[in-house]
Order: sequence, then structure tokens, then C-alpha cells
Amino acid sequence: MLNVQIYPDGGVIMADLFTEIKGKLQSKNVTIILPEGNDPRIIEAALKLQAEGVIQPIVIGNERDIPSGLQVLNPATYEHMDELVNAFVERRNGKVTIEEAREILKDVNYFGTMLVYTKKADGLVSGAAHTTAETVRPALQIIKTKPGITKTSGAFLMVKNDTRYIFADCAITIAPTSDDLAEIAVEGAKTAAAFGIEPKVAMLSFSTKGSAKSEETDKVVQATRLARERAPQLVIEGELQFDASIVPSIADKKAPGATVRGDANVFVFPSLESGNIGYKIAERLGGFEAIGPILQGLNAPVNDLSRGCNAEDVYKLAYITAAQALD
Repeated sequence: MLNVQIYPDGGVIMADLFTEIKGKLQSKNVTIILPEGNDPRIIEAALKLQAEGVIQPIVIGNERDIPSGLQVLNPATYEHMDELVNAFVERRNGKVTIEEAREILKDVNYFGTMLVYTKKADGLVSGAAHTTAETVRPALQIIKTKPGITKTSGAFLMVKNDTRYIFADCAITIAPTSDDLAEIAVEGAKTAAAFGIEPKVAMLSFSTKGSAKSEETDKVVQATRLARERAPQLVIEGELQFDASIVPSIADKKAPGATVRGDANVFVFPSLESGNIGYKIAERLGGFEAIGPILQGLNAPVNDLSRGCNAEDVYKLAYITAAQALD
């Protein structure tokens, strides 16, 4: 059996946010799949979640290796495996045989994702011991994106004291097109609203309102137009340099008359490299806590951990995932 301890309560940076989330989740009976039951960090987080009783963790693994008191499902002994196999074959539209499906569902991420797809659980958190691709691929094949959404994207909820921002896409789309950026902007605004942020979206660039012109800036200008067409009710502004999006006095100089006046809270980065670098700078130098990536645009919530995560990261992302399940 794994030797684990429940980590102690502590930390005030996230207290208000998680108090809000827990309040919304009370009596909702939300269940979250944790496929990596052979990882001590997962078990530590699951024990904490189980003890609190707000959401129900379901751990995938071998019952002999997991502390008693946790709900455990084992692909090798799961009594409804035939049901999952048949549902998987149907979902894959004949691309796999029954025999192939049975073999694929031995993989804990595929098995867990099918539990979410068949409504036996509300969401899934993985990635402590798996790559992003290993976590996201089953979700894209099985749960798939919502109608009208072409791609999933990865947002981070950035929190410092009472300040909350959304950064996207920082995890999935390497070289987004204008259409991709527009979609990320609208989905990012939805993610913000889910966590108590009234969204004001900044489409970021190295240019503000034509101060530079290139294919890269044109892409962001076009993305801003498309995002506004998709969601005319939202406040979406671009193209903006970061300082113009966040500092009112600079916004007055660089973008007078803009709808975002240095008060943006949803930041859409023009490429994955800029988004990934940006959130890590905010985290490591700015003192923000980065929660995510939160996968946007899926029919049911599946979220990806960093392989460098700790038990607290697992615990927090489980709550974020549960909150998404309420939408």
C-alpha cells in the first residue's frame, strides 16, 4: 500500500476562491475521476477530498494498493466493462473493433474518460504521471468539443490575493490562426465568468492599435473582429500590447477610446510560446498561483496536471474541474 499522509490545511491566497467553489458544490454530488491511483500525490489529494466530503473522488487503480475508504475502480475487474467497450466502439464510429476497444480501455485515461462520457462521473483530472497528449487525446476522441467549437484550448486561472486573471492559450494550440484565437477568446471569457470574473478580454500582440504592422499583428486584428462577431455581448479589445491592456495610464496614451481601458482580466496570447512563457513569468516572478491548464471547449470537463505537480495542485484542480461540471 502507498505510504501517504493527508497534507494539512493552510494557505490564504486561494481561500476566497475555493470557499466560493465549495459553496456552489455543496449537495451537488459531483464525482471526479483520478486515473493515476498508483501515484502518491493523487492518493494524498483524494484522501483530502474524501475527508472534506464536498466532491467525491473516484480513484482508478488496484484496490490492494490504495487506502481503504476511497472509492476505487479497476479496469481489470470493472463489472460494467462490456458496456464501456460497446460505447467506445460506437463512439469511434467503427474505427476500432471490440477486441481493440477492450485493449485500449485498459489504459487508465481512456477508461476514466469513458466513465465521464457514460455519465458515471462528472469530470476527470490526470497528468501527474502522463503527458498532456496522453490526457487530452482520449478526451478529444471520446468527449469531443462542444457544438461550434473546433479545438480545445488550455487556460490558466492566475490568482494572487484578491486578483484573478485568465491566461489562454498556454497549453494546447502551438500556432493559432485568427479563427483559433477568436474561439479561445470567447471560451476564455466563459472560463472567467465561471470563476467570478466579469470578463474583459485583451487580444495581445507586440503592437497596439496599429503601432506596428506585420502578418502577426494582422492575425490578432482579424481575431479580434471574429471574436466580436461570435460574441458581441462581450468586451473584447485588440490588438493590444500587454502594458496597454493592464495599465490605465498607458491605455489612455496608446489606445484612447478602447473598450478595455487598462482593466483587462482575460488575456489571449498570440501563440503558445508567448502564453506559456507569460504565465510562468507571472507565476515565478509575479507571485501568482497558476491553476491549470483548464481545458476549454469540451463537452465535459477533463483537465491536465503538470507532471511536476504536488498533491495540493491535484486537490485544487479537482475543485476547478468540479466547478466546470456545474455549467
